[in-house]
Amino acid sequence: MCTSLTYQTSGGDQFLARTMDFGFELGGRPVVIPRQHHFTSVTNATGFDAPYSFAGTGRDLNGYILVDGVNEYGVSAAALYFAGQAHYAAEPVEGQINLAPHEVVMWILGNVKSTAELSQRLADLTITESAAPLLNIVVPLHWIISDRQGETFVLEQEADGMHYMKNPVGVMTNSPDFDWHLKNLSNYVELQPMPHTASRQYGDLTVNAFGPGTGALGMPGDYTSPSRFIRTVFNREHTETVDTDAAAVNTLSHMLNSVEIPKGVKVKADGSDDYTQYRAYMSMNEPAFYMQPYNDQTITRVALTEAVMTADTPTEYALAGQQQFKAVN
Repeated sequence: MCTSLTYQTSGGDQFLARTMDFGFELGGRPVVIPRQHHFTSVTNATGFDAPYSFAGTGRDLNGYILVDGVNEYGVSAAALYFAGQAHYAAEPVEGQINLAPHEVVMWILGNVKSTAELSQRLADLTITESAAPLLNIVVPLHWIISDRQGETFVLEQEADGMHYMKNPVGVMTNSPDFDWHLKNLSNYVELQPMPHTASRQYGDLTVNAFGPGTGALGMPGDYTSPSRFIRTVFNREHTETVDTDAAAVNTLSHMLNSVEIPKGVKVKADGSDDYTQYRAYMSMNEPAFYMQPYNDQTITRVALTEAVMTADTPTEYALAGQQQFKAVN
């Protein structure tokens, strides 16, 4: 279970941020994939190439797997859980680019320069029922993709086919499907940052609001996907706009505070608990990747420099440091 949102600074710089909420320890670190990297695939022996460099959260499992990131052209993407609704092809299709669900982010970041280009290339993709290493299951996923021009889309594959939808609110969580979440916003039109000041008469009693904050009365506070979607849309709409990239990461961190899941408060039926293992912030204009782990709130920054983009092999970074931003250039 995860939450994602986009954000724009007053100067027009674009960001995509996400929480990674999961029970199984994923063990990801910041990784830069260089240009012309070749990925193996669990769907076929050929694999696929990534002409463009990108940075994101990854782990080397006999080949790197990344679940979010930003590429050298400012395209950013994140994979989020889509349980109960994701539906994939049973077998690879000859003549298509066949990808397992956990490989989609790597292909997008390694191959497209904009969300518009991705739209043109989706007809060539087939997402198959192929299990992910480590988890050993077919991971039900959907994806949020954004670019340097501020265009943001959601990609979902269900039983009726692939859907590539404009995201007008810049937020995505988990199941149900994205269109359902947009419709559900109609249940919360009363939310506002200003207090409700009108009094109400109940018999002979005049009732007045207690004060500031009453504008958000009725906003759901639980950790379900629909509730996290509503809170994040509200916060994204009304949180202040800042003018620097560092301030944007700080602002996004505060917004994600409202949906971060501490260990122990969201227990699943099998007794395990989901929690926010990390937060990621993808700066599309720099471009740079920021990661903030659960056990150490230090934010590690990795920039896409020419040196790492042209390296012979992927570059992996440890999460450590005491300062607010530990820059890796």
